[in-house]
Amino acid sequence: MAENHDLGIKGEELALAHIQKLGYELLEKNWRFRKMEIDLIARDKKHIVFIEVKTRANDSFGKPYEFVSLSKQKHIARGANYYLENKNILAEARFDIISITLEPNYRLEHLEDAFYP
Repeated sequence: MAENHDLGIKGEELALAHIQKLGYELLEKNWRFRKMEIDLIARDKKHIVFIEVKTRANDSFGKPYEFVSLSKQKHIARGANYYLENKNILAEARFDIISITLEPNYRLEHLEDAFYP
């Protein structure tokens, strides 16, 4: 279990470095809403971006982004709605997934507009 947690933390650090390199402004990291968490919330030039980060050691069982279920998407959308209302933010929202595979070759895929609420 600790191994998966460490893998998740490493993935979030890599994802954060990636979005900062793109010029995004980090607003929240590991923001909690009820029993769920949104990994990264950032602002680009046009949107508030809610980002789910999925990291896997390898892709033997599939690409990391394939494990963002419809149920998880709905939770993120509900949390995003609460976040925007609670912070009184009127910007357009976007939902991205950053998918990271560490072995055998490091690969980071940033799927913008990965899903719609």
